[in-house]
Amino acid sequence: MEETEVSAPKAKGLLPIGEPNDWASRKIDLESSTKWGFTRSEMGGKAVRIFNYRDTNQRIIAQKVRTAGKDFVFLGDTKNAGLYGMHLWRDGGKKLIITEGEIDAISISKAQGHKWPVVSLPTGANGAVGAIKKNLEWINTFEEVILCFDMDEPGREAVDKCVQLFEPGKCKTAILPRKDANEMLMHGEVRELIDCLWSAKVLRPDGIVDGADLWDLMEEDDDNDHVTLPHQKLNEMTLGVRTGEVVTLTSGSGMGKSSLIREYVDHLLRTTEENLGILMLEEPIKRTARGLIGVRLSKPLHLDKELASAEERRRAYEETVGSGRVFLYDHFGSTSSDNLLAKIRYLAKGCGCKRIFLDHLSIVVSGQEEGDERRNIDFIMTALATLALECDITIFLVTHLKRPSGDKGHEQGAEVSMAQLRGSHSIGQLSHTIIGAERNQQADGEIEIDGKIIPLNTITTLRVLKCRWTGETGIAGWLWYDRKTGRLYELMSDPFADKGEKSNRGTSTFEDETDMEDCPF
Repeated sequence: MEETEVSAPKAKGLLPIGEPNDWASRKIDLESSTKWGFTRSEMGGKAVRIFNYRDTNQRIIAQKVRTAGKDFVFLGDTKNAGLYGMHLWRDGGKKLIITEGEIDAISISKAQGHKWPVVSLPTGANGAVGAIKKNLEWINTFEEVILCFDMDEPGREAVDKCVQLFEPGKCKTAILPRKDANEMLMHGEVRELIDCLWSAKVLRPDGIVDGADLWDLMEEDDDNDHVTLPHQKLNEMTLGVRTGEVVTLTSGSGMGKSSLIREYVDHLLRTTEENLGILMLEEPIKRTARGLIGVRLSKPLHLDKELASAEERRRAYEETVGSGRVFLYDHFGSTSSDNLLAKIRYLAKGCGCKRIFLDHLSIVVSGQEEGDERRNIDFIMTALATLALECDITIFLVTHLKRPSGDKGHEQGAEVSMAQLRGSHSIGQLSHTIIGAERNQQADGEIEIDGKIIPLNTITTLRVLKCRWTGETGIAGWLWYDRKTGRLYELMSDPFADKGEKSNRGTSTFEDETDMEDCPF
């Protein structure tokens, strides 16, 4: 077969593929070489051995070339080269073995009759964390992951770093009596090699700590694991949010929960250098992107993108969605809970996202085929709380409310309570902070603040229903939604203290039109 028939068109600089060939000194037979696409060819007139990397369409996109002098050269589309051997196996299964080098993967495959999936890192121990992060979603489709790295210091250090990418109990390490798997194969220790794989040990700390060793940890500042929220009164009551927490936002339908999320994302992009993950299941990804850009420009671009020039849109895009710090889930509608949790884990471990926004819980539960709503919510909330701690992230979760008793619903400004969280008490129990939003969408009248006439039905009351960190609860301020800018602005005193149509009660976070347009909140 000619190279052009199996190589991806964009993979430039590839060598002629050559033919599969055994490697007697390494105990690699022709059958194994043929299965793995391990070939002999020429480079610069000299014989070389080639490990061919293929994509999911079986096209060769990259080549790891081993010269007679034992040097290695990586050719082709190395950026998109996955784990060596990925193309040989279906997605998911019981076990996946990951080796440090290609020849070790072939050796293990031969030793166990090419039965269990095995792959190798493309750039050895030094690139182990990056390679596993890049392919973490595929790796996590397997129930169990066994790391069979070299028994030297770089290999052991790589194992210690890579195990942190997996949920506790999922990742195991194989301890070999020799340097690597191929060395065992060369010595005829096939049964011993298989035993080492089957007896691989789970890597996880036992969690028992001597209290006498906690002084330094206790005295550490918490600045690195918490961030502020964009509203002053809310910050005073909650002291911001911290990693390891689930922060739940709740209100009646159409109260602006998604607008709050966009304000929080923009605030974090302005005030931190953290990566952010966004899963907005109730709106297309284009709407999410335009919404974030609109917040940055203080213009409702989701209604009309021509409210800003192309240059303005591009600048705001590069500051927000296109900054390299924002990762979005391109999905609309319900999805399975397992799939969703895998995406959150990938955002945290693979993309380095420190704060993750999920809007909303109800749509996830609605997509479950089996079980009642309460049990499904219990499962998801437990998993989210566990993920927040394990991955050291903050998860912002949007959830809906049950209709309150009586004639007055949340859309008419009914007060929000934890008892109204829809579906399960576990939402209240497992959330660290719960913030409710109240607004009377049908309110008549208006109020004057700093010379601005504000309709009462555009003012939202924030209420802290729970804060495990401070214990503070109660009204946490008021926000005004300006339809002209598409932004939420904080009002620093109670706009409802005087229920007349117009009142001079209250001040705002802006002093003039210019300040309002540039308001970071």
